[in-house]
Amino acid sequence: MSAAATMMLRTASKRCFMQAARLNTPSFTTSRMFSMKFLDSHEYIKVDGDIATVGISDHAQGQLGEVVYVEIPEIDEEVEKGDSFTNVESVKAASDVYAPVSGTIVEVNEDLDSSPEILNDDPEGKGWIAKIKMSDPSELDSDDLMDEEAYKKFLEESS
Repeated sequence: MSAAATMMLRTASKRCFMQAARLNTPSFTTSRMFSMKFLDSHEYIKVDGDIATVGISDHAQGQLGEVVYVEIPEIDEEVEKGDSFTNVESVKAASDVYAPVSGTIVEVNEDLDSSPEILNDDPEGKGWIAKIKMSDPSELDSDDLMDEEAYKKFLEESS
């Protein structure tokens, strides 16, 4: 093999090695790595940067039964962690929805106004209720927020 061919092969293999190393290394950005968490009052929170998507858990919708009305919160409304910011009504009951973090509501799920049954069909996906711009991201570290495993255990112990 010629010296030029050997040099090209080394350069190419070095590039491949570096690309593979980058792919295998987790990259961290300024946004927090955060999976879905739950309150014992059955709200969930998903975080993307400083925006928290909030809704009710699948367990909550199952307990409520057929959802017939969701009070749509106001955009720009300030909410405090632990305070009720909206409510959900079903054929069986009405339930307050509590804010898992403090902040300002920046987006609401308008689809719930005309189709509240979305909460039954996909509560932890398309059935989200509000997006909150967090005022204090350190609230995410509070003990009252459970990861999915702890929430499942909580549900088992509560039944």
